[in-house]
Amino acid sequence: KFAFLTLFRTPFVTAVAIVSLALGIGATAGIFSVFHQVLLQSLAVPDPSALVNLGAPGPKPGFESCGRAGDCEVVFSYAMFRDLQKIQMVFTDIAAHVGFSANLAYEAQTSSGEGLLVSGSYFPVLELQPALGRLLNSNDDTLVGESRVVVLGYNYWSSRFGLDPTILNKQIVVNGQRLTIVGVAPKGFDGTTIGMRPAVYVPITLRELLDANFNSWSLRTDYWAYLFARLRPGVTIEAARASLGAQYHAIVNDVEAPLQKDITPQTMERFRAKAILVDPGGRGQSSVPDQAQTPLRLLLGVTALVLLIACGNIANLLLVRSAARAGEMAIRLSIGASRERLIGQLLTESLLLAALGGIAGMVVAHWTLVLVVSLLPPEVQHTIPFSISSTVVLFGIGLTFATGLLFGLFPALHSTRPDLISALKNQAGQPSGAKGAARVRQLLATSQIALAMTLLASSGFFVKSLLNVSHVDLGFKVDRVVTFGLSPDLNGYSVDRTRLFFQRLEDELRATPGVTAETMSNVPLLAGTNRSR
Repeated sequence: KFAFLTLFRTPFVTAVAIVSLALGIGATAGIFSVFHQVLLQSLAVPDPSALVNLGAPGPKPGFESCGRAGDCEVVFSYAMFRDLQKIQMVFTDIAAHVGFSANLAYEAQTSSGEGLLVSGSYFPVLELQPALGRLLNSNDDTLVGESRVVVLGYNYWSSRFGLDPTILNKQIVVNGQRLTIVGVAPKGFDGTTIGMRPAVYVPITLRELLDANFNSWSLRTDYWAYLFARLRPGVTIEAARASLGAQYHAIVNDVEAPLQKDITPQTMERFRAKAILVDPGGRGQSSVPDQAQTPLRLLLGVTALVLLIACGNIANLLLVRSAARAGEMAIRLSIGASRERLIGQLLTESLLLAALGGIAGMVVAHWTLVLVVSLLPPEVQHTIPFSISSTVVLFGIGLTFATGLLFGLFPALHSTRPDLISALKNQAGQPSGAKGAARVRQLLATSQIALAMTLLASSGFFVKSLLNVSHVDLGFKVDRVVTFGLSPDLNGYSVDRTRLFFQRLEDELRATPGVTAETMSNVPLLAGTNRSR
């Protein structure tokens, strides 16, 4: 109570301090929320630390297809997945998955979204329990084209079906195929790839039914499956890497190397020597962290500088106020108060000030998140649920406590060692230690200016970089270009009917008033999709 009354004897100083802290703590907590969700947050599954991601770098003569779950260095052929699954001894099992565009229809109402083709081991490896019904298991992917079943994502079940428990055993049309709903994924689980929110989970053995252009089950030169596994109890990543590496090399050299045609001896040597990657997989599989870690670290560093500037500003204000309280501190010391008790009282005031700033900072953190999300593409806004989680709140509390100590410690130490005689006599001269305090205030002011100039210079560099990016020659004129995607095969169109559809579409687009030219491609421009042969 005394600390609260003391702070509001100087309302202007207190208000400036709270606003400064709110901006510093709020901006830092808001950016940390994004940083945590993209780079640090583990999957919402039991014991995520036991999960590992598998990768297959090296020469891959043939066809590669990859997307947001990772680049083409980590994808495997389906045949290799089944081989590894049969012979491995260090994992509870290995799971495979690949995303697909889903056209969904139920009771004459259609929608589009994302789906995930998964092996029967996908949910057992993650050790998940269904919110309703059952999840896919090894009985659902024994034969290609069988087990026409589907598991709904919890969010899709909530938004489309209103959490209706009677949805089990009813049929939903996925890319023109009728599948029976057997269960719902658990709440809070949105797949294993950041930026993807699957509406449906379908057995991987149904891929050919859902994608008319696919027929690569046995091709060892067609790489498209993402793999992860769960370590057996007591097995380390190093042991798993050594064991699986030996088995992988045997398959590569004995089975796959003889199948390679028309490659140079140097490439064949690299092909035979390529290694398998076994890396921690508790955060899932995604290309987003690798792409986002540098800008997010820069943003977090920038907001930390803002907080340091705020701390320097408040420490300066407290030093100035301590000069006015020199008499109060001298009287307390002279009548027997210990210095430790006075330091505790002043630090209590600082921590109370920091707490008020931290509370206001949570509001600023929320609006920082709103601003960050508003700058993201719409598809990212809907797939990554940025929010102030309990982890972010704990981070904010810790940051508030550390900030209070940072800006309050030196003023507290300085204020509790006045020259008692000078202070009690209220002499006109400067009290003892005033010159030292003045030097510290000058140092703090200089540091604030230096940090502010660093931020301004960094901002200038960012603006210049954005201007440079906006003027990069992409090889084509982007103004007045409209792009969109169509997938007739997702609606059951045959190959011949699809060809006729696109021919007619080209003719009608070309004849549309205002259209000067039209073209189409299988891989869209600047869309984050990679296919190679």
